[in-house]
Amino acid sequence: MIITIITNDPPYGTERSFNALRLAMSLVKDEDVKLNLFLMADAVACAMKDQETPQGYYNLERMLKSVTGRGTVRACITCMKARGVKEEYFVEGVKSGDMALLADWVKTSDKVISF
Repeated sequence: MIITIITNDPPYGTERSFNALRLAMSLVKDEDVKLNLFLMADAVACAMKDQETPQGYYNLERMLKSVTGRGTVRACITCMKARGVKEEYFVEGVKSGDMALLADWVKTSDKVISF
């Protein structure tokens, strides 16, 4: 089964990206699931490396790293450019992607979930 998750919210300030990553982390544990995660708008910042969060607070960088090894993670190149974000700022395993890629993922996915 192919599942695509799309998230739009910033890494901190709301819990949508946090919840998207919680779901992604659970899904990649299932060997029958091929997971695609697409970061759009302010969610591209979820992939930034060297995030420092207070003790006991969730850290999306760490959460994302647990997904990149077993799922495919892409960040919207248009959203990245609008925010001055470059691919080298991202944790290992996250690359840029475009709307054509996302469109292909949506067409070939069994389920698409948007946060």
